[in-house]
Parts: sequence; C-alpha cells; structure tokens
Amino acid sequence: MGAQQRQMHLGVFVLGAGNHSAGWRYEGAAVSNNELPVIQEIAKIAERGKFDLLFISDGLDMEPGDLPSFLCRFEPTTLISVLSAATRHIGLGATVSTSFTEPYNVARIFASIDHLSRGRAAWNVVTSSRAKAALNFSLERQMDHELRYERANEFVDVVRGLWDCWEDGAIVADKATGLYLDAEKVRALDHKGRFFQVKGPINTARCPQGHPVIIQAGGSPTGLELAARTADVVFSVVQELDSAQKAYADLKGRLAKYGRDPGQLAVLPGVMPIIGHTESEAKDKLALLQSWLTPTNALTW
Repeated sequence: MGAQQRQMHLGVFVLGAGNHSAGWRYEGAAVSNNELPVIQEIAKIAERGKFDLLFISDGLDMEPGDLPSFLCRFEPTTLISVLSAATRHIGLGATVSTSFTEPYNVARIFASIDHLSRGRAAWNVVTSSRAKAALNFSLERQMDHELRYERANEFVDVVRGLWDCWEDGAIVADKATGLYLDAEKVRALDHKGRFFQVKGPINTARCPQGHPVIIQAGGSPTGLELAARTADVVFSVVQELDSAQKAYADLKGRLAKYGRDPGQLAVLPGVMPIIGHTESEAKDKLALLQSWLTPTNALTW
C-alpha cells in the first residue's frame, strides 16, 4: 500500500481591524471591527476558496491605548452563530476562556452553534494570560499559569462529558406512541472535581459532530500537554523552519501517552500573506504598512 494521502488544511484568522497593526490604514480596508457585512464577506470568500475554518479570537479587557484590533470586537460565539446563516460549508471557530466562565455554559453554547451550523462549530480553548482581564470578573488577579491549566484540563473534560451525556438517536419523537425522548440514551454527568461540580446533562441534544472541534494554541509545556490530550487542531506561531519542525515533532510525540495517533491532530502554522501581482508590488505594500508603525504601537503589539 502507498503512503496515506495527506491534505493541507487552510484557515483564516479574522482579527478585528487586521492582523497587521496598521492594516486598517490601507486604502480600501475596513476601519471598524464591528461591521457585520465585512466579516460576512470574508467568510463567503474563504468558503468559496475551500478554506476549512474561519476563526475569531477574543479579548476580555481593553485599554484606550490598545491597538485597533483589540478595542472593539464582537463576542465571538455570537458572531459565528450569525456567520453560520451566511455560509454552508466552512468551519466556524470561536475563542472562549476557561478562566472566566463555566463548563456547562460552554458545552451548551457550542452544542447550540453546532446544531445551528449543522456540524461546523469549533471551540478555541484558552486560559487568558492578560492580567487585567481578571479585574472584569470579580477577581483581584489572574491565576498563575499552572493553576490556569489545571482548571483548563478539568474544564475541557467536563465540557466533553456533557456533550457525551446524550447518545445518538435519543430524540425519538414518535407521534404514534407519544414517546419523545428515549431516557436510556440520556444520562447525568455527576462530575465532582477540584474546580467544578456539574450534575448534567445539558438540555441540548447530541451535537451533529458528536464533539465540536477543539482548538488549542498554548506553547508552554503545560499547554502542549493539554493540546496533545484534547485538541483536534493546534495553532502554531513558530516562524523559522528548523524551530517549527522541532516544535511539530515535540507536539506530535506527546500524543502516544494519551492513546492518540499523530494523524488525529492537525497543526496550522500562522502566516500573514502580503499579496501583489509581483514580488516587488508585495514588498511595496509591506513597506507601506511598516512605515505606519511607531515605537509606541509596535511595542504594544
């Protein structure tokens, strides 16, 4: 037999007013993070180009001096719910932090989006590293790194457990007999852990995908372990080829201890393409974007 055929996966990361911090200043660029028609058009273009995923990040605090991409942004699960009605095939990913919400809420939200999109929802699991975010959630400070990831591990397990409280075919809806639900195919979770106590089940039927796709991007050893154990997709921002190859091998090498095959995890390295009809034209565009950077906004980024 020949080698198993591999296929490249493509995703588009929609970041507010642009992935380049000065991108909003370019002629023809949208200057607002809150223009739904613009994001709908991006989604439609990505879908027409056969992309697998459109991804929305999130932030839970802001300062007036922040970059435009971080100042005003739609709540991402709300946004991908709307985009599900404007698209048919592309996967729709949204970031939700495990540090400032509850597993029941997240399980129900992404199960709902998976149903609304007919099986296209993806959850980007983050632990929120920005210290000031904690001040918006009745906390005086952020949890330390390792504690955040302990919570995240239990959080993901509870969410997946809640999705699994429902079996396929639990809704019978037999008009002749009057039986709506097969109670033997729905169970409680009865989770009691260090951080969460969750009875379950959620009041949302089995997701079309079973489990919505789980995305992770943590680069620390603890984050890589969470990804190796739970993620379907990992975002990577390593730029040099040698470092990227080492990071790829490191991550894939961690899967075996969790009984997973390396092929079960896709790695998507981040790139920011600057496109022109010629190389010279592309370089001129990049030079213009770079000319708008200042020591202040560059250091902020």
